[in-house]
Amino acid sequence: MSCSLVGPVRALVLAKAPVAGQVKTRLGADVGLERAAELAAAALLDTVEACTAAYGAEHCHLALAGDLAEAVDGPALLAATRGWHVHPQRGEGFDERLAAAHADVADTGPGPVVQVGMDTPQLTPDLLDLVVAGLERHDAVLGPAEDGGWWVLALRDPRDAAVLAGVEMSTERTHDDTLAALRARGLDVGSAPVERDVDTVADADLVAAACPASRFARAWLGVDA
Repeated sequence: MSCSLVGPVRALVLAKAPVAGQVKTRLGADVGLERAAELAAAALLDTVEACTAAYGAEHCHLALAGDLAEAVDGPALLAATRGWHVHPQRGEGFDERLAAAHADVADTGPGPVVQVGMDTPQLTPDLLDLVVAGLERHDAVLGPAEDGGWWVLALRDPRDAAVLAGVEMSTERTHDDTLAALRARGLDVGSAPVERDVDTVADADLVAAACPASRFARAWLGVDA
């Protein structure tokens, strides 16, 4: 099956404002909460830059928990997201917030959505293009993460993300459960390459090695920009 996409491709990033003690707490247990927030800010900047390069700021959406003005590297984050559509996250659990974020993008008009988080600073425009190419053959594209979750969900119709509400997130079965929910809605689901989220020191080492020119890698290695 092949299908031309209707409407512009939109990026959707779900993120927390990088504030010490509120982001990357698992990593922070090993490296300190302040440094974890600095790393989260670097990863978010890398992600925002990749999405802007791929789709243009006017087609990028940020579903945000918190306030970037209060975050580590707040001025840089505010500058990087200039021209983006910023929506406050809403909903109780992460599953509800995901579904609501997609619905907010759907309300702005037609077009597919490529949704990522702030844990994959190795993201590139080419990788995003590969995901979008999958939407020409499938209703949805889901990219598995090494830990059993997923790092990207692309949908021709973001309203289909309603099925995420009720799927338990952050478990070893999250990818498989999400895939089952999408298929139960009648969607044909393609796959994207497996990627690694940054949750631990080992993850950070591997991801930094994979994208040595990124802000995240420089922050992790203590190299000045």
